[in-house]
Amino acid sequence: MEPIDFFKLQAKNLFRDFKTQKVISENTGGDFNYEYSPKYFHIYDVITDYGIDEENFTLMNAQHVIAKIACFAKWGDLAKASFSELELAKLLFEHQDKIDILSWNLYIAEAQAMNEQLLDAEIQVGIFEQVVIEDNIFDMSIQSYLLKHDF
Repeated sequence: MEPIDFFKLQAKNLFRDFKTQKVISENTGGDFNYEYSPKYFHIYDVITDYGIDEENFTLMNAQHVIAKIACFAKWGDLAKASFSELELAKLLFEHQDKIDILSWNLYIAEAQAMNEQLLDAEIQVGIFEQVVIEDNIFDMSIQSYLLKHDF
């Protein structure tokens, strides 16, 4: 699956999870409390961390949240990214339980300083595959937004 298609699917999955919303109560201010039955995401964490308006959530909002999780400012930036940038973002997204973006950026910054050169996204993809996936040197057991890892 192409990386952009992967992110489109993730946005649809997040929106599907959100559509499992059921009102469980109404508080005195007229606001509702909801519960969800998600299949793909830890929806409560996503709602809290990304300040989601539970009463007005659209597929476009889901795309924006997925872009943010993938370390892009907005969906338009994700859509315009190069293949290698999307592939790196996809790897970081899929393996968010092993390494967070801050740790990855620090690791790459150190590698760039040691080699005295910038490492483009294509090179970073190769490094990620080696050190995170194959060698598993970053198994940080981080809380992931993902419920399943069936990629």
